[in-house]
Amino acid sequence: VQLQASGGGLVQAGGSLRLSCATSTRTDNNYNVGWFRQAPGKEREFVAAIRRTGGYTYYEDSVKGRFTISRDNAKNMVYLQMNSLEPEDTAVYYCAAGQGILSTISWPSAYGYWGQGTQVTVSS
Repeated sequence: VQLQASGGGLVQAGGSLRLSCATSTRTDNNYNVGWFRQAPGKEREFVAAIRRTGGYTYYEDSVKGRFTISRDNAKNMVYLQMNSLEPEDTAVYYCAAGQGILSTISWPSAYGYWGQGTQVTVSS
């Protein structure tokens, strides 16, 4: 599966952005899709994921209540709606697909397919 992320940009603190991840094939029933981010000098970290079966969603604690991951099966798209953005959310955001078990859904190593990153910058 190939993935392409888009939708990043510059936004003021408190603002919103919606990231999009276009996939080359349907991901429901086939792939978990996750969003990860990497800030300068830091390791890549888990943000959110949607499970391949059942559409269950998972979030890193700092984004719970602010970010929402969703999937549009008809369009082969996965979205990350980001509200109440904070300067600490500044990073390159990546979408990824994998077939790992539930306990690994937040692990970057559980995703074998990655899109290119999209930069999100939140100004204070």
